[in-house]
Amino acid sequence: MIAVGDQAPGFTLRNQDGEKVSLSDYEGRKVLLVFYPGDFSPVCGDQLSIYQEVKPEIEEKGVELVGISVDSFFAHKAFQEKLGIDTTLLSDFEPKGEVARAYGSYLDAPLGFANRTLVLVGEDGTVAWTYESPNPGEFPGANVIFDALS
Repeated sequence: MIAVGDQAPGFTLRNQDGEKVSLSDYEGRKVLLVFYPGDFSPVCGDQLSIYQEVKPEIEEKGVELVGISVDSFFAHKAFQEKLGIDTTLLSDFEPKGEVARAYGSYLDAPLGFANRTLVLVGEDGTVAWTYESPNPGEFPGANVIFDALS
């Protein structure tokens, strides 16, 4: 797991619309990276739906929310539409899990996806806070995020 105080590894990934998004696009702003295993699992759907409900409160604290999983951007678009969310979803698809690995969130074979990891990147590009779920079946509730932001 990446450590608080480390420089956040840069990346460029495609969002749910196929557009390239880089970490540097958030320079000067706080961004909460939400690594999750994959689209269309009941737990992932619940996690992102709850985060969508509290997204306005997160944004009031000056933080932008961005989801990252190993799914393709096509799957992200369908997942976003199914859930009715507008959270940016980034595709860590090829090479598979490269960004999740850089942040210490990737769970190698036999799983082959990111754990449920939250990484708050500060305005200066350093890691301000992290949280890793004990296992991919448990997602951090919104209270974990608000505790970190207060």
